[in-house]
Amino acid sequence: MIRDEWLLLGYARESGAQNMALDELLARRMQDDPGMPPVLRLYGWDPWAISLGHHQDVNDIDQARCEADGIDIVRRPTGGRAILHAEELTYCVIMPAGRRSVLDVYNEISRALVAGLTAFGVDVTLQKSQPDFRAEYRKTASIPCFASSARYEIESRGKKLVGSAQRRFTGGDRDVVLQHGSILCGPAHLRLPVYLRTTDPAALAEVQRILNEHTIDLASLLDRAIDIPALAEAVQTGFTREWGAAFRTDPSLMNEPGASHA
Repeated sequence: MIRDEWLLLGYARESGAQNMALDELLARRMQDDPGMPPVLRLYGWDPWAISLGHHQDVNDIDQARCEADGIDIVRRPTGGRAILHAEELTYCVIMPAGRRSVLDVYNEISRALVAGLTAFGVDVTLQKSQPDFRAEYRKTASIPCFASSARYEIESRGKKLVGSAQRRFTGGDRDVVLQHGSILCGPAHLRLPVYLRTTDPAALAEVQRILNEHTIDLASLLDRAIDIPALAEAVQTGFTREWGAAFRTDPSLMNEPGASHA
């Protein structure tokens, strides 16, 4: 069962390295602390960053172009493909795995996100089908995470709004799930192809086409600039409504490496 008590790390913006280090640190801490309740962390990226999936080749990215434009490159502890973290709210859920399958956890988290986005005034749906990722990942156009929707990922108007990735940490006192994902708040993620390394202009054009046609952001949906801290509060509300989560803060978490939350 999902526990009522949750720890909350409220909205703050950190570097890519700090964000990924803190997500993983909290997951590993939960492995060794049976009394630690689930965690919801909500954050942004300063500066903008491209994150790579745990096993993705860094040579997919034009590192010199990123450096020239002040774009960080960081590797996620989770799987999936490249994301340009720019105009977005990132969520992170860390929780005991229990007996839930990967898809069970995706579904549970997605339902809470849907409740939060609905509270924010967005009409969203869950993707019900599952693409053949082995086949998709052989294509250059699959380099972006937002190239396709997995089951229980969130869409609006038939386009992907939230991209998520998950990892299970096994061993220690208990198995722990780390799932984090990007809620697109503006169109800046569409610039990812600028930072991809390929000698095939047609492949880059295909990546751009896929992102343009298959993703959508909240600013476009709502026709206004997005108040990201207010969106973070709505997401927290979604977890309370869907899971009965009662949030508290833990001052010791604020002192972990990478944390500078007020």
